[in-house]
Amino acid sequence: MRRPGEVEDLLRLHAPQALGALVRRYGHFDAAEDAVQEALLAAAGQWPESGVPDNPRGWLIRVASRRLTDALRSDQARRLREEKAAALTPRDAFTVPPPGPDRAPSEDDTLTLLFLCCHPDLPPPAQIALTLRAVGGLTTAEIARAHLVPEATMAQRISRAKQRVKGTCFGRPDHWEERLPTVLHTLYLIFNEGYTATSGASLQRAELAGEAIRLARTVHRLLPGDCEVTGLLALMLLTDARRAARTGAGGELIPLDEQDRGLWDKAAIEEGVALVTWALSQRRPGPYQLRAAIAAVHDEADSPDSTDWPEILGLYDVLVHLVPSPVERLNRAVAIAMVHGPKAGLAELDPLAAELTTGHRLDSVRAHLLERAGDPEAARAAYESAAAKTLSLPEQRYLRARAARLGDIT
Repeated sequence: MRRPGEVEDLLRLHAPQALGALVRRYGHFDAAEDAVQEALLAAAGQWPESGVPDNPRGWLIRVASRRLTDALRSDQARRLREEKAAALTPRDAFTVPPPGPDRAPSEDDTLTLLFLCCHPDLPPPAQIALTLRAVGGLTTAEIARAHLVPEATMAQRISRAKQRVKGTCFGRPDHWEERLPTVLHTLYLIFNEGYTATSGASLQRAELAGEAIRLARTVHRLLPGDCEVTGLLALMLLTDARRAARTGAGGELIPLDEQDRGLWDKAAIEEGVALVTWALSQRRPGPYQLRAAIAAVHDEADSPDSTDWPEILGLYDVLVHLVPSPVERLNRAVAIAMVHGPKAGLAELDPLAAELTTGHRLDSVRAHLLERAGDPEAARAAYESAAAKTLSLPEQRYLRARAARLGDIT
């Protein structure tokens, strides 16, 4: 008898493969996804008691195919169309080839589904929701809870996304390499929302971060020679390694320089360092590799004082050359402050004010640098401004506590 957690892991592993097999055969993404969900529910109810079948993927495909066929045959016109399609489809189309070293990435349905869910016609929120539903196997209720929206709202978002990709040919798109950055960006957004939630009572949503890492591992297994795929997985591992130390017993935010580094996940750090070291050795640096390298420098430091800030600044110099976004330049300003002093960092913030008009991070960084520069009154005002702009309750409490502390000093 398998433990429920083991069964859940198997279902998450095989669900995208089953969905891919059905979509490839029938072409009805929405109906196929519903059929696979029914098969997953049946498996979750049966496998813990009766045992996992020898070919769990084949079991899911077979059961889902029956459910989908029944649904399609309820409509006469659709039934005739599907019978014609089935007559032209080889019998072995039901079978998804098993994973392994001999399996070409172009044959893998998980990656194909990721490309479909990250269709360029979909806005980023829809890409994220559809990816978590179809590839991650999360229920609509789970996705809604993770994004703090009503289940009906999330269901409507996912339904619209399915309609938008309806009729899209299931297969690796032409020029798929050009679409890979969108897939990686979607996984990165999912991870970031899990690692630091943009709103709500909890600083972190571990289930989202964990799902992003799992999907990144899948893409890395399929494309092990891609340096940016490797860099993204390394970045996630190196960042998530600090998760246990980021909050206190009451859920309060603990900044990086105050964290108990003994709580960091050493195994994840070692794996992440090895991955980013290999990727950078290929001499094709990209944004995810550079972000991972910066995370590695932080993780390998025994204490805040031993952090190699000049190296971090050098990495940011390369990163902002590749990605001159205001967020990356804001992070670089912090590195400049750590190397050349807080006033040098503050000088870098003024040009960013016109670009970072939303969110709290600019005011938060300004507050920290003003505090380090010895201007507590201005720092307190910046902390209060930052607290008013974030929807995350742990971040609000942290920023207000810093402001209150400076108020006591002044």
